[in-house]
Amino acid sequence: MLIRPAARRSLPLAFPRENSLTRHQLPSRCPSFQATRRLLVTRSEARPRQRTSALAGHGPLHERSLATAMDETLYPYSSTLPPMVPPRSFDIRYFDPSAPLLIKYKQDPLPRTRMTPNAVPGDVEAALSVFDACLQVDQLERAAIVLKRLEALQHGLLPDDMLTLHNRYLRANIDRFIGQPSIKWADSMQRWYECRIRGPRLPETTETIACMLKIALLSTNESDRLERLVHRYMEMVPDAGTEMLQQYMNVILTPQDVSKITEFCPEYKITFDESEAVDCQPLESTDESLLESATNTTALPDMPEVRAVNQKGFGLNTLRSVLSFFSELQGQDLSKLSLSERREFQSQLERDCVDAAIRRWREENEALKKIGKNAAISAPALNAQLYEWHCTLETKIKEEFDLFEESEERTSKTAEDQDRCLVAPFMRQSKPDRLAAVTVMSVLNTLTQHGVDNGVALSTCLNYLARAVEEDVKTQARDEESAARKAAWKTRTRQAMETPSSSVTPPDAILSEASSNVVEVTQFDPKTWPVLIRTKIGATLLSAFIDTAKVVVGREHPDTQEHITQVQPAFAHTNVTKKGKKIGMIMPNKYLVDLIKTEPRADFLARHLPMLVVPQPWTKFDKGGFIEFPASLVRIKNGEKDQKIYTEAAVGRGDMEQVSKGLDVLGRTAWRINQPVFQVLLEAWNTGEEIANIPPANPSLTIPAEPESCGDPTERRQWLKEVKAIENEKSGLHSERCFMNFQLEIGRAFKDQVFYFPHNMDFRGRAYPIPTYLNHMGADHARAILIFAKGKELGESGLRWLKVHLANVFGYDKASLKEREAFTMNNLDNIFDSTDNPLHGKRWWLTAEDPWQCLAACFEVKAALQSPDPTKYVSHLPVHQDGTCNGLQHYAALGGDLWGAQQVNLEPGDRPADVYSAVAELVKESVAADLKEDSFLAKAVDGKISRKVVKQTVMTNVYGVTFIGARAQVQKQLDAAYPHIMEETGIPSRLLAQYVAGKIFKALGTMFRGAHDIQYWLGECAGRVCRALTAEQLEQINSSADLQERKTGKRSRTQLSGPKESKEPKETAQQRRKKAMDQVNAQFRSTIVWTTPLRMPVVQPYRQAAIRQIQTCLQELNLRVPDRFDPVDRRKQLQAFPPNFIHSLDASHMLLSALECSDLGLDFAAVHDSFWTHAADIDVMNRVLRDSFIRIHKEDVIKRLATEFEARHKGSYYLAKLESGGELENILQQYRKKSKQNMKDELVQETERLRLLKSQDPKEVQRGREMETPTTIAQAYAGSHSASGDIDEDMAEIGLGHIPSSEAIAMADAASNHDGDEETYETEPKPKRKAAKSKALPPNSDIPDEAAHVRELMGMTAFESLMKGKKATVPTGARASYVWLPLTFPELPKKGDWDVTRLKDSQYFFS
Repeated sequence: MLIRPAARRSLPLAFPRENSLTRHQLPSRCPSFQATRRLLVTRSEARPRQRTSALAGHGPLHERSLATAMDETLYPYSSTLPPMVPPRSFDIRYFDPSAPLLIKYKQDPLPRTRMTPNAVPGDVEAALSVFDACLQVDQLERAAIVLKRLEALQHGLLPDDMLTLHNRYLRANIDRFIGQPSIKWADSMQRWYECRIRGPRLPETTETIACMLKIALLSTNESDRLERLVHRYMEMVPDAGTEMLQQYMNVILTPQDVSKITEFCPEYKITFDESEAVDCQPLESTDESLLESATNTTALPDMPEVRAVNQKGFGLNTLRSVLSFFSELQGQDLSKLSLSERREFQSQLERDCVDAAIRRWREENEALKKIGKNAAISAPALNAQLYEWHCTLETKIKEEFDLFEESEERTSKTAEDQDRCLVAPFMRQSKPDRLAAVTVMSVLNTLTQHGVDNGVALSTCLNYLARAVEEDVKTQARDEESAARKAAWKTRTRQAMETPSSSVTPPDAILSEASSNVVEVTQFDPKTWPVLIRTKIGATLLSAFIDTAKVVVGREHPDTQEHITQVQPAFAHTNVTKKGKKIGMIMPNKYLVDLIKTEPRADFLARHLPMLVVPQPWTKFDKGGFIEFPASLVRIKNGEKDQKIYTEAAVGRGDMEQVSKGLDVLGRTAWRINQPVFQVLLEAWNTGEEIANIPPANPSLTIPAEPESCGDPTERRQWLKEVKAIENEKSGLHSERCFMNFQLEIGRAFKDQVFYFPHNMDFRGRAYPIPTYLNHMGADHARAILIFAKGKELGESGLRWLKVHLANVFGYDKASLKEREAFTMNNLDNIFDSTDNPLHGKRWWLTAEDPWQCLAACFEVKAALQSPDPTKYVSHLPVHQDGTCNGLQHYAALGGDLWGAQQVNLEPGDRPADVYSAVAELVKESVAADLKEDSFLAKAVDGKISRKVVKQTVMTNVYGVTFIGARAQVQKQLDAAYPHIMEETGIPSRLLAQYVAGKIFKALGTMFRGAHDIQYWLGECAGRVCRALTAEQLEQINSSADLQERKTGKRSRTQLSGPKESKEPKETAQQRRKKAMDQVNAQFRSTIVWTTPLRMPVVQPYRQAAIRQIQTCLQELNLRVPDRFDPVDRRKQLQAFPPNFIHSLDASHMLLSALECSDLGLDFAAVHDSFWTHAADIDVMNRVLRDSFIRIHKEDVIKRLATEFEARHKGSYYLAKLESGGELENILQQYRKKSKQNMKDELVQETERLRLLKSQDPKEVQRGREMETPTTIAQAYAGSHSASGDIDEDMAEIGLGHIPSSEAIAMADAASNHDGDEETYETEPKPKRKAAKSKALPPNSDIPDEAAHVRELMGMTAFESLMKGKKATVPTGARASYVWLPLTFPELPKKGDWDVTRLKDSQYFFS
């Protein structure tokens, strides 16, 4: 990789360099410097003490033996360092699970206060964002007000953070007054320094001294005064500070400044090193040979136009506008241009979205005016009116900008003034014309995406709009930063060339290992707009848009039949009632609905297109992929912060090196359009017929005749239901066709180009291409039109695999490899006919499982066989190797399960095993057994059980599908295969699906017992973690109790953060217990965190987000605002952990394989557990896939996870549920009758006991040993008894093959019918519904679909089912009992003897 220098401005994060590991600094104001500032710092002294043996403390769970020897790149858990062997890129790096990455927050969450009269938010995070925005727009006076407010907070920021803000404020003042300094300004800055920094004794840094030196040098030319100031500030520089001061050369101090300082203070030897200011930007090296064969393709006739879907909206036109410059390049290959030219094309694509929209709107508007038409009153479609909307909205926003100044100048501010002062610095970071354009595009996109018939929730619209504005502002800032960096690079490069001694600083992308596993972070992210700010900005823009957007509605006068027009608002804000709550809605005008209701979403399209150059390598969390458009390494949803914080910390430590390089490998794969297949696809599309997966342009769906109004009301309800279903189907088909229209337009634009797909990943590590519309993870047609840009000769092996691939995509993939190869050779006539006459011949390819991919394989096979030497044919077609239910493969390897390994092709065999067929056979056997018992359900499904019916349920069961979800999957398959099953059997398909799903779950529980045990163990671990308090929380509770004792002389038993207890005398003992328990539950913040084999931290994001009321200019909103200090959602955490853990393993397997394939020179692509490469390289890739899987599972992954959990949750206590009616529960009840303590009091008492035991005073230690608490009672009892209780109801659905009780099924059905509305961003607290207790049924028990039960359900409504479910679960008065226990984890499930290295000989592992 070539490196070119660019301006590097690397700033320290804290005062002295030797202390930079212990202080945190907020980002710099200057965008040029933000890229190098880190929010995360490592505390070397915070590293936990290493045990002499990392295995100590596990006890019986570590009797679990490894099935194979350890790989040479893996090391046993110990505190010793691994051998210094240079690892290969695909070797699994050493990871010590006893010292995982731990995140420590510098301070607890700060309380939220009221907004000040000067419109400074009471929320510290919002205030920091306002401060940052004020610096960005040069509102230094308001920034000073915010800074003073932060100083005045009783529990404010830490001194280091306050100093960072002061430094940024000083530097912003220097930037403003550098051209016109004055004595008055300098005096004000010196007073600020003395009163705000020096007076409060903030820990000054060399950056502070550098700022004050610069202010002194700018302020006066009086030699005596200047010398006096310079001497004073230089004396404040700490030891070795002059060396650290040099890092601010060319950042704050210029060479002339240094010369002046040296003149006054010659004793300080300060040198100017020009290389300090040099940055490096990696240049991509292109391998021209990579694309050489791609350009020698057979010339094809000109590509016809894509038949457009009848779309009256703006999406398709926007796309065509963005792609218009490709039309000028027909037949030209941009890959032949220079790298700089291609990068310029790519940058233009990424930047041009908003500008292109404005330009197109203006051109269409001007075109109408030229022919004498007014777009506002005569335009037949929406497109021509968008420019009028944009102009009027721009004028309105300009007026709002003027009101900003008036509101800021008022001394007494109204609520409206405060809102304007709050949003002003953020909106001023953009321009009115761009704000107007983004608003128009975002609102219309949101309506299109969520459906325009019923409008869109106000909160949803505000959220999308504000995020779009924030993204656009950040994009503009990045553009400015990039321009400044390029200019600085030119200057510094020229100076560096003139200075022979200067050297180029190595790139900062190289990450180094950190010495500690504890990373200290701040809870604040001022660069991300808080929900309060976003909501108010969105409301301001949306309100202006509603006021200005108009449409011309034409109607025929009822009497005169004269056509009249009227100007009406395009949108209206109203309130509707949903689920008993008032929800704000944005309703489009009915005329507008007719224009856009069938339009697919038209997001910022250019940023969702493939790239014309190799994507940028990932070097930071937000640096990689696209050149200009910001993307994140990990996809973060709903404002979740945990995963981002852990990922940034891991990136800073170098832990994400393999993961990021694996994504780079996927992004470097070059693609082209498969033009022969694209020609056929385009021809099929333009016919408008339903061909393969192409929906028809005009579907023939007949609406049934309307029944008489005086007839049976049930018939009319059924008719309305059928009409709605038909309308939904029509709308769905049209949306599919619109989306395919987008894909074909993109394919046609890129048909002559080489392009790339940048990748990022979700929080589990699963990789996805960032371009949305056209990529290799799309549907069958999208995959078929993509080929590798680089070709490779087939060879004997490649020719064989090409034939096998054709059989696979046809659907003949369960036979042996020889039989698949023979299948292709036996169908050569059909293959040749498919390529010669694809749409008018025998259409054999349309009978395939994946018809378009089959057609692509037909073209490739024919071309190879008709070449002079088929083995020399240069093939570009990706050949796939698919895993056999990849999740079950990992479970079988984790459990050493021989039976499971045989079912999923881990164990060598002569023929491929098919787990789906095996499960189907077990279901058939069970149905046959029920037939002998004369079961009418068995009679109804007899002969209808197939591999296809069970496949989706088997595939998704391992990933956490519930029984209700499995029933829906089976019902879908039954309805598709037997649409009249209700008429034939008299039984609803839903109940038949419930019967079949129960049989599938029983079969899975029997076949994969090892997987069931591991799932259950994972869920039980998650359950304990989610009811745990960390050692830091316990210490905080103890400290609060100590403080209370010092103040009152009595030790408080109730010092636990949370809602204050009411002192109302009427409060009962039960109410007090419940309130105390609620306070305890609010403290359960420990989410599930684990580390993948590639050292990526995975954080589950499921929390119970708090609801916050925000008043806007439109209405008051109740919004769910996620925060990492919210309590976890225990049920979601438990149910999601097993499937997410398996996803993280298969993601690691894919990335590890990608790295090795790249090292071996293979082109590689992946769709989760389907891996693609050239036919000639399949044998090599197959070996890589097996070796990577073995490397992951050679280590006992579950034991490593247990070790990590123990280290991560060391010192934690969890709330353990006791066996109902057990002896221990009775003992504790007797104790609690005497103590009169609730769970919160018992926790405080236990923390006091721990404090005494850790004391240096022997008397206190003795007191601690003598204390009796519920914990000591439970620990003493556990010596000879079991303290574990019944499984919680939310633990029941964890295990593989769990079947819930009939009451739970009825409750779930009724709840889904009652709460089926789409969840919106705006919400209110919901009353908690008591769920039915659901215990897992053993595999041989009767499932809840016996004949009597089913007959009963057939005659019940959902309401009756709900009432019956409630009646069946009336509480009996028994109350669950809990006790605080040290957090330990259950014994590991026993591992089988299957040896994972046997996988090397399995030819059907991936095939």
